[in-house]
Amino acid sequence: MATLLSINALQASVAQAERQVQKDQVRVSQDAARLDASRDQLAKDKQTLADNQRESSRAAQAAEKPAAPVNLNSAIENPPRAAQQLPAELAQPKPRVNTLGQTIGQYINITA
Repeated sequence: MATLLSINALQASVAQAERQVQKDQVRVSQDAARLDASRDQLAKDKQTLADNQRESSRAAQAAEKPAAPVNLNSAIENPPRAAQQLPAELAQPKPRVNTLGQTIGQYINITA
């Protein structure tokens, strides 16, 4: 009878060990999936870092270049007379005046 109890105890411990192995296998597969995701994220982060460093170095190189000198003579020059006048569609029409010097148009000066 002692052997039957020991066999049952061994079977119970084997079943418990199998359940523990299954739990550990699930945990290992979850850890492997998280590791893969972390590696993918690391690769993306490295690429982003490299891109940012390249842009930063380009910006630093562009900032180091001196600006072109400004020719103040051309900045102060007066534009030609034609460029100083408003285009015809923006200019207000000149009022027409009759022989007495009165304005002819929409508004007639009645008091004159």
